Amino acid sequence: MTDTRTKAFLNLHAILGSLPMLCALDADASALLQAKNTDRTVGICVTNGPAGIFSFQGGACTYTECTPGTPSTLGTPSTLDRRACDILLSFPTPEKFNGMIDGTVTPIPKKGLTKAGFLTGPFTRLTDRLTAYLRPEKAALADPAFFRISTYLMFHVIAHAVCCIGNEDAIGQLSASYIPDGTLLLSAGSDISFAICFKDHKLTLSADPAKEHITSEMRFADLTTARALFDGAINAVSSVGDGIIQMRGMIPQVDNVNRILDRVALYLA
Repeated sequence: MTDTRTKAFLNLHAILGSLPMLCALDADASALLQAKNTDRTVGICVTNGPAGIFSFQGGACTYTECTPGTPSTLGTPSTLDRRACDILLSFPTPEKFNGMIDGTVTPIPKKGLTKAGFLTGPFTRLTDRLTAYLRPEKAALADPAFFRISTYLMFHVIAHAVCCIGNEDAIGQLSASYIPDGTLLLSAGSDISFAICFKDHKLTLSADPAKEHITSEMRFADLTTARALFDGAINAVSSVGDGIIQMRGMIPQVDNVNRILDRVALYLA
């Protein structure tokens, strides 16, 4: 069973939060944001849920995650109105926001209604492209370039989802309660890595993994191995025995992140 509020955090921070990486990796996605009137700032605020700001400029995208308890918190839709966003999407419940992601709810901007063409045009095409990478056709993965981008994005989503679930989901919070302070490095060969930091049983992603003091590690041999595990094509336990997945460091960190990863699979199913 999954929780709709946690799902909203995952949908915003982990999935839509992958748009900056998509624009950086995919030239066609970047091109969607280089037309006239595509330099926009979009705020999303969910009552009793997550909030964040997307800034699109010159073919690039940045995302500011604004969660409760941080200096950058947006707090409520009214406080977000005062932020420098051209378009504001405000949702009264996590269920309504999740409905937008599922395609069952059509949002009406609380601010920037005259600029809504950006949402129905470039923004929608951008999210459609993201979906194509995150839920790819099997044939598409045969293209090495597509495979690389798709797996990078999936790795990004999973790393962020671990934090969302560890912080917001009741079962994830239970696992997080057993994690001592420190930092776990989640990586695939030398291609990509994310550092998940633990402090007082709260999980955050480091902006610069290279600067972190790593206390545990989950390392996949390469992107192909990571993809196979994420897709359920290989077994994690046997892969550790085969040496293609390495786990080391503080056992409570590795063990409980593995438990949270099981919850990630449920939320992304």
